[in-house]
Amino acid sequence: MLALTHSLAASLGPKIRVNAISPGWIDVSQWKKKKERKFIHISYVDHEQHLVGRIGKPEDIAKTCLFLTSEDASFITGSNIIIDGGMTVKMIYEE
Repeated sequence: MLALTHSLAASLGPKIRVNAISPGWIDVSQWKKKKERKFIHISYVDHEQHLVGRIGKPEDIAKTCLFLTSEDASFITGSNIIIDGGMTVKMIYEE
């Protein structure tokens, strides 16, 4: 996906900007049809695995999409935005 993002950004620029979003753990359990929704238990430990202290919400991804389509992001292309609450930079080791 990243190679495709880079290739498309190089091929389609400067008129079209191409970026990728790499989401982390996003709780989408409440985004299903009401009859298909199931409560999932997310423990304190699950939240604490993230530097921001919680798992992600669909809104976290949506806000980034809106930003990338705005004029405020007019100088961003060929990039990968990691939205994972800091989980990839937090070193978690099993003992």
